[in-house]
Amino acid sequence: MSAPRGKAEESRENLLADKNTTPYRDSPDDYSSDDDASSTSSAIRLTSLNKVDALSTSKSRSRKDAKHSTARPRSRGCCGCPSKLCMLLTSVVIIALLAALGGGGIWLYNTAPEDGQSPPWYPSPKGGTVKSWQDSYIKAQKLVEKMSLISKVNVTSGVGWQMGLCVGNTGPANDVSFPGLCLQDGPLGIRFADKITAFPAGLTTGATWNRTLMYERGKAHGREARRKGVHVLLGPDMGPLGRMPCGGRNWEGFGTDPVLQGIAAAETIKGVQEQGVIATAKHFVAQEQEHFRQSFEWGLPNAMSANVDDRTMHEVYAWPFAESIRAGVGSIMCSYQMVNNSYACGNSWLLNGMLKDELGFQGFVQSDWLAQRSGVASSLAGLDMSMPGDGKFWADGKSYFGSELTLAALNGSLPMDRLDDMVTRVVAAYYQVGLDEWRDETEFPNFSSWTNKKEGKLYHGSKNNDTDVVNHFIDAQVGDEETGEEHHSTLARRVAAEGTVLVKNEDSTLPLSRQGRKSDDGAGKKFKVGVYGEDARQGNGPNVCVDRGCDEGTLAQGWGSGSVEFPYLIDPYSAVEEAFDREKVELSNHGRLRNEVTDNMRAEMAIQDLCIAFANSDSGEGYISYKGIRGDRNDIKLQRGGEGLVKAVGESCGGAAIIVIHSVGPVEVEAFADLPKVKAIIFANLPGQESGNALVDVLFGDVDASGRLPYTVGKSLGSYGPGGQILYYANGAIPQIDFNEGLNIDYRHFDQAGIEPRYPFGFGLSYTTFEYSNIVINKLQPKSLLPGPRPSASIEAPTYESKVPDASTAVFPAGFRKIKKYVYPYISSVSKVKTGRYPYPKGYNTPNPPSPAGGAEGGNPSLYEPFVRIELNVKNTGSRAGQDVVQLYVSFPEDVTEPGTADKIDFPKKVLRIFEKVELEAGKTGKVSMELTRKDISYWSVVKQNWVMPVEGGIRILIGRSSADGDLELAGVF
Repeated sequence: MSAPRGKAEESRENLLADKNTTPYRDSPDDYSSDDDASSTSSAIRLTSLNKVDALSTSKSRSRKDAKHSTARPRSRGCCGCPSKLCMLLTSVVIIALLAALGGGGIWLYNTAPEDGQSPPWYPSPKGGTVKSWQDSYIKAQKLVEKMSLISKVNVTSGVGWQMGLCVGNTGPANDVSFPGLCLQDGPLGIRFADKITAFPAGLTTGATWNRTLMYERGKAHGREARRKGVHVLLGPDMGPLGRMPCGGRNWEGFGTDPVLQGIAAAETIKGVQEQGVIATAKHFVAQEQEHFRQSFEWGLPNAMSANVDDRTMHEVYAWPFAESIRAGVGSIMCSYQMVNNSYACGNSWLLNGMLKDELGFQGFVQSDWLAQRSGVASSLAGLDMSMPGDGKFWADGKSYFGSELTLAALNGSLPMDRLDDMVTRVVAAYYQVGLDEWRDETEFPNFSSWTNKKEGKLYHGSKNNDTDVVNHFIDAQVGDEETGEEHHSTLARRVAAEGTVLVKNEDSTLPLSRQGRKSDDGAGKKFKVGVYGEDARQGNGPNVCVDRGCDEGTLAQGWGSGSVEFPYLIDPYSAVEEAFDREKVELSNHGRLRNEVTDNMRAEMAIQDLCIAFANSDSGEGYISYKGIRGDRNDIKLQRGGEGLVKAVGESCGGAAIIVIHSVGPVEVEAFADLPKVKAIIFANLPGQESGNALVDVLFGDVDASGRLPYTVGKSLGSYGPGGQILYYANGAIPQIDFNEGLNIDYRHFDQAGIEPRYPFGFGLSYTTFEYSNIVINKLQPKSLLPGPRPSASIEAPTYESKVPDASTAVFPAGFRKIKKYVYPYISSVSKVKTGRYPYPKGYNTPNPPSPAGGAEGGNPSLYEPFVRIELNVKNTGSRAGQDVVQLYVSFPEDVTEPGTADKIDFPKKVLRIFEKVELEAGKTGKVSMELTRKDISYWSVVKQNWVMPVEGGIRILIGRSSADGDLELAGVF
């Protein structure tokens, strides 16, 4: 179970210095020239060719004009930007201290890390070898062969942070009328935009376990991106997977199981891309915590290394990306940190070997914002697009691509066929989703990330003062009667309601009655309901903190680049207040909905017939720190005194107590879950703008309680095991995080360690009951050890004339007006082109053979052939309509050995492989059919470098309503 070992590649080559580009980089003077307003020659703007003024893509909003002081930070693009003075001061102090200890600080910042453990994989496979992309690659080839070198570099290079209207912007290829692209966050809505929907977070969407809703949410999300003129949507997020329950960005993904993540991601991608927008699967790969994720952000010159073995990478962390590629995703974003001590965006084994060869990825790989740590070597390792364009530091206009890529092509260090493949992949993805079919009104970003005003700067990150109309205030949320598209708020409410998980409901406390009493007891008296907790109220405005970087009022999304501005937020108290019949119900919000508990509050609780307590737990991206939470949570307890409040309500309420939790992940509930008066507990996750309305739908039974946990709720943080703990303090100059638990994360760990969780993965209660019957196992094919041979490429990749152009064609045109900090493809002089011996990475001249596990999008097509069909009847045995989630797990034989070596192969006790959500009226029966593919019942062999199906012993097929053994029954053995 070891990762493939070999000579470490040097594509993380010169991680600290610009060693790989020293002879190839323009001098600093070329980047610091002042704006030249005297020239009428136009700078290359990221603009749509039809509307030059509005197309320039930049976003750095001062937002003094924004309501509730929602200033757009200089801080982050897609995933962060170092604007925090405290971080800089911390770094200075650390360096000073280390320097005092024998010059250690100086050594730390001037010494590159040792070579990593990822073997080299070269050359980078070319795109255009898959039939389903053939037409797009034919179109792309015809366009790219007409492009100049300058245009090719523009298409693959960002123009710099805040140098366009979007968080990421590429330059246009003017000679072929190909526009600059707008890349915009994020996974739950359009960041920094007006009149958009703040959808429920990915975690809430995963909690629906509803494929249709996952697809519909993606479709609406893509529709809004298109209406706003966004070409590349930076989502969905399936990394982090959720290895650590305190991981700051777990909420952006769909849950802690690779199959749940993969299905939700694929459905989302299909929905987005059907709207003519490129989706981005991110962050590839194994970025499971915020601490030390990025160079310099945490006071260290290097990011951490996530050390993952080969089998775990394939079966856990890469699985959702394989499903995303099968769904046809157009872009994949590589992550900040190192993987096996090689930066993910320069790791040839990951990008070339796994993504482009084995998984057959046909789109383009873009860097996370400043995740690129090298120039030529990153390109050779498989990186196709640099974002946001700046290189080592934010907003300095000094790029690893841009003019550096031009020089590399001119001096021969970057082969022209690699550059051609980079740009062809971008253009092919553009055609693949139909971006060329956009109409004029959506051919440009019609909003600015950097101001809410109608007019604003075109190059916000520069001293340049060119302005134009940048916000057109297009309403992206509206429905369409002709197509049957509903207003997106309706869909958001439905997703939030189905993503609400009921984990306790004693005495049928829920659903509530709008009249309060469910019987005639106490008739004539008003039913008293007390609502408690800061999380029930609006707070000081939903957008009071930049990038939602605080826990203020009710929690409906986490913080960071994955957040959006709320167009509005329905708080729980307002919705509950409106839902009750006020002639029969007396509703109180004692203590002004605060978390502090007083004796008077306890006395008031004692006279209530029903108490509803709200509490939360928040986290987010590492560039924001709030009350000691630096991205990753410090524990899994309720925050802001929420546990004390909830416990007080559970102890003092005169009637039943209902606990509602809004959280970024699992929360410890041991202090109150078993209190006699606590009759119901709800995990409402992160419900987005329709929070209160969606909760009311569930509380009052307007819809069934049909959400299921997308994670395990343990009884303590320690119950998640050593692998579930954040590394809060650096354990070296390059922090090392070893994924020693292998396949056993979340419920798999609980199974393996024999630990009983409080609530198991996949668990959730309904307002009705279901039973399964007539389970039939149909064997479609006999077992066979290996998949079929890798199929030959169905079509040939595009080829181009590889002649290096004349250097004079790449020089800044005479009289060209430069915008300071803008990343240009031009060089200042032909004298900058110097030939020499480029230090190519080890293994570069030894081509790798194609993986036998490859051959199509997602891998060898043989992997996805069905081997088993499972059919069963599901009957609603209750008195009302409801929804059930049928979950299928497989359990591998215990005595499997590796063919050829006889080494024992260990497996988790069981793994989720497929699920189906079914809705039935009372008394009705429905038929569910599910299939298991070869991949579902195989393991990744590090010896054969292929998926191997155990042919000896029986594979047990388990059907049930959660991962808990007591909720599963043996359906059969294959």
